[in-house]
Amino acid sequence: MITKFIEATNQEAGGLNWGKFMVCRFDEAEWQYHSAVSESRLLPTVGWTKDFLMVVDLQTGEGAIFKPRGVAAADLHKHKIWVCPMFEHFLTWLYAQDLTDLNKLPALVQLEAESAMYGYRRTGFVPASAGTKPTKRKAKAA
Repeated sequence: MITKFIEATNQEAGGLNWGKFMVCRFDEAEWQYHSAVSESRLLPTVGWTKDFLMVVDLQTGEGAIFKPRGVAAADLHKHKIWVCPMFEHFLTWLYAQDLTDLNKLPALVQLEAESAMYGYRRTGFVPASAGTKPTKRKAKAA
């Protein structure tokens, strides 16, 4: 993997948060890896393209693979990962960058973000049937 560590704070805006992130892109060897089951290239088989990045919150140890377009809040809602208070702001900033070469990204970014004392996990979409047990039907009496 190609990796880049980026820290983000809101301290210049009077905040108190410090986010620590690892942004990753699959390298060429990983793109060429063939599945031991299907013998096709694994990453394209499961739907990834070179547009996707993995972003890991180094404080919480959780992350996900994102397509850097769209809306960061919606992506976090979809993945339901536990993140520090800076993650959504960082992801929004990241989506607006030229991501052609991760090494050209800065090591530190200052973001306008409200302060928070704790990280959080988005609740995400939960289908109405989630968590319910199937019920057995009683046979009708003849």
